[in-house]
Amino acid sequence: MQPRNMSMSGVVDLAAVKAAGEAKAKAEQARAEAARHGGPAAVPPSALVIDVDEAGFERDVLQRSAEVPVVLDFWAEWCEPCKQLGPLLERLAVEYDGRFLLAKIDVDANQMLMQQFGIQGIPAVFAVVAGQALPLFQGAVPEAQIRETLDQLIQVGEERFGLTGLAVDRDADGSEAAARAVAGPYDALLEAAMSALDAGDLAGAVQAYKNVLADDPAHPEAKLGLAQAELLSRVQGLDPQTVRKNAADNPSDVAAQIAAADLDLVGGHVQDAFGRLVETVRRTFGDDRDAARLRLLELFEVIGPEDPRVIAGRQALARVLF
Repeated sequence: MQPRNMSMSGVVDLAAVKAAGEAKAKAEQARAEAARHGGPAAVPPSALVIDVDEAGFERDVLQRSAEVPVVLDFWAEWCEPCKQLGPLLERLAVEYDGRFLLAKIDVDANQMLMQQFGIQGIPAVFAVVAGQALPLFQGAVPEAQIRETLDQLIQVGEERFGLTGLAVDRDADGSEAAARAVAGPYDALLEAAMSALDAGDLAGAVQAYKNVLADDPAHPEAKLGLAQAELLSRVQGLDPQTVRKNAADNPSDVAAQIAAADLDLVGGHVQDAFGRLVETVRRTFGDDRDAARLRLLELFEVIGPEDPRVIAGRQALARVLF
């Protein structure tokens, strides 16, 4: 099945469920009551992924969607792409630390929900925010694109509906420690990557970081190192003066703007790099827009998701996209 992107800009009412506003009011009342008793209790990481059926949909999805965006993963046991997408979404739910809740819906056991959402094929991913449904994507989608969609979803939840997400107690069920025990350690591979960087062997560094990520796709040090090594590989051998002149002379040349943005970042001009690519996304369409957008996401990885400049860059990107 080919991926089919679905615009998040068209927020639609969940026609088959009339209790949306009622559910939001109930959740807000519950949240206010919890605040009077010292605030909502933190949940363990394992509680960020739940199985949902038709009977529990109002309680587990509609009501919860007034405090946190709920991502719906429609899947089936016989669906091979679902077996690839499902574990990725589960990992991201834990990594995003309560900023969204993942609800998994087996379409074979919940045909009515499948019909209500108008699903023609699976895997299909939706979100419910404050009782309203958002189509996200269908089919196999690259992780970078999924992360971008989740970031935009969380931003919509925060800015339009004031959703604060769930408090998470990472020590509650030992999930993080168990994951580390299974996935690592990777000291030798990370040291090999650093040695390759010191020796100027960028290809060797890239491969070493990829070896770590093959076993642990969320490893933060390896993700950051890979993004940096790939950036250095791209600018190696470029003539900065020529690149910048090409970008200045050809503002509509996406490749020229991307190359200049790489050089901006390497030179420490982070906001210039982000601003250049946001503006390129704003002016372009189709494959050109995708190329600029994806490069911007890669540059975000180089700096790190918590950096204020990245947060501002993601907000600027969301504004030009939607």
